[in-house]
Amino acid sequence: MEQIFLSTATEFKEIDTFASGTWINLVNPSQSEAIEVAERYNIDISDLRAPLDAEETSRILVEDNYKLIIVDVPISEERNNRTYYVTIPLGIIVTEEVVITTCLEKLPLFDFFINRRLRNFYTFMKSRFVFQILYRNAAIYLAALRQIDRKSEEIESQMHESTRNEELIELMELEKTIIYFKASLKMNERIVKKLVASSYLLKKYEEDEDLLEDTLVETQQAIEMADIYGNILKGMTDTFGSIISNNQNMIMKTLALATMVLSIPTMIFSAYGMNFVDPNALPFNELPHAFWWIILGAFSISGLLIIYFIRKKWF
Repeated sequence: MEQIFLSTATEFKEIDTFASGTWINLVNPSQSEAIEVAERYNIDISDLRAPLDAEETSRILVEDNYKLIIVDVPISEERNNRTYYVTIPLGIIVTEEVVITTCLEKLPLFDFFINRRLRNFYTFMKSRFVFQILYRNAAIYLAALRQIDRKSEEIESQMHESTRNEELIELMELEKTIIYFKASLKMNERIVKKLVASSYLLKKYEEDEDLLEDTLVETQQAIEMADIYGNILKGMTDTFGSIISNNQNMIMKTLALATMVLSIPTMIFSAYGMNFVDPNALPFNELPHAFWWIILGAFSISGLLIIYFIRKKWF
């Protein structure tokens, strides 16, 4: 899919033709779309399609007539009726005329720009546009990490009485997400540091330098949050693995005690169910209402055993 956006001082709109000062957004472009854009702006087709590889690493490439910046961005995906986060590469190509973004999937990151929820955004201010993308990307990482933290708290509230593995598996999925986030954020941090330190990669004004500094701070804060949440999740996974095992042991102990309590009436009733030649061989057989006395005695012994278990705090 190919979208071309143009902004002026008064409006922002989508257009159908290539023009100077525009933003070209490519979402999983076809081969023909990629070739058309590459030939129009003299870009190596392999550089244009590099971000479409999910395993592509973050980097900066400087060519004579364009600059390529690849960073990792977080997106959500559905697995087993649950929402998880993964990271995919985003390519940003800056030429003399336009800014080109290319990615494998449609990104929520760009909703801020397309829906005009970001101030001082103009497609013809190419360097600032790139810095704004990087800043919003760092902010989305922070929002995703907070969402992961809230999700882990919900799982924690469910696991105190849990004896199943579903919650533990979900915690492990969140822990895996944090690991991917940390790796991506550290690579993104290297990119931002290069842009902060370099004066030739992209043209910067004073406001742009402040924006880059803020982006670096946001990225580093996201890395610290990922470290903290990762350690918390690791501890929670280990702890709740033990809790689940302990809860299962408690259930087995309760069942064993219940079996012991019920075994006493079972043994007595089994004895009275035997056939003898002499009917009076069974104790209490000659008493009136013997049936009820035997039942009362059996359950009284069971009751005493229950009281004993309670005093021992085994129940």
